Amino acid sequence: MARTRFASDHGLTRRMVLTMFLIGLLYVVFVGVLIAAFGQAWPLILVLAGGLFFVQFWFSDRIAAYSMGAREVTPEQAPELHGAVDRLCALADMPKPKVAIADTDVPNAFATGRSQKKSMVCATTGLLRRLEPDELEGVLAHELSHVAHRDVAVMTVAAFLGVLAGLITRMALWTGLSRGGRNNQNVLFLLIPLISAVVYVISFLLTRLLSRYRELSADRAGALLTGRPSALASALTKVSGQMGRIPTRDLRQAEPFNAFYFAPALSGDGLSKLFSSHPTLEQRLDRLGRLSAELGRP
Repeated sequence: MARTRFASDHGLTRRMVLTMFLIGLLYVVFVGVLIAAFGQAWPLILVLAGGLFFVQFWFSDRIAAYSMGAREVTPEQAPELHGAVDRLCALADMPKPKVAIADTDVPNAFATGRSQKKSMVCATTGLLRRLEPDELEGVLAHELSHVAHRDVAVMTVAAFLGVLAGLITRMALWTGLSRGGRNNQNVLFLLIPLISAVVYVISFLLTRLLSRYRELSADRAGALLTGRPSALASALTKVSGQMGRIPTRDLRQAEPFNAFYFAPALSGDGLSKLFSSHPTLEQRLDRLGRLSAELGRP
């Protein structure tokens, strides 16, 4: 990672490293099972996995940005947004990413890009209309922390195993249903989707856990950069409260991109928290409140 002035949280970093290790271990075991199951066809499995990873790593962020309606803007078109990004990049001592706006009333922001040189920070028109300048800077600092720590690349790598397992599950089910064979072949085509499904569930849960850690880390780093945790807390409270006033149809359209967003378009209670890409609002506000106390800020 290129050096910036974004602070790190060593406790969160250790948890993220452990989670990534578990995801990597699961991936190695899964590939080993596939190689053992497919025998001489294992080179095809490796080629398939490599090709899928290449596409996901190089193009997923661009596809996501296009799908979310991000439109790059110039300093003349959005002077206040560019001014805020300029100030934060100077504070963080990092290259300025592309700046974009998405024309939607859903108040949110996101960052994409597998590296600082390929990154983009985007705010929605709904967010720009609702936030005060210091609140907007808090949100942008959070997103720039994701850029500085290459979170998009990390989450793409972490999510790859789940994508691969899901694809293998569908392929194995389709192949098993479309062809007959000996009993041992039938057992094989039954075990592969079962193992793949289990791997998918475990990797999905680990990836969501990692995502929640990274959101907390970005909250802390962004708040420390601006020196105003209360501004980020205010933005979080305002954005979460305004979500309830957005038509459900619009929130449903935004929900598939929750992992990219500053705040989830839709969030659940109870067991659904386990599947969430973000910590709860209460958790985030509590962390920011404690950080304000550490800094001696009101």
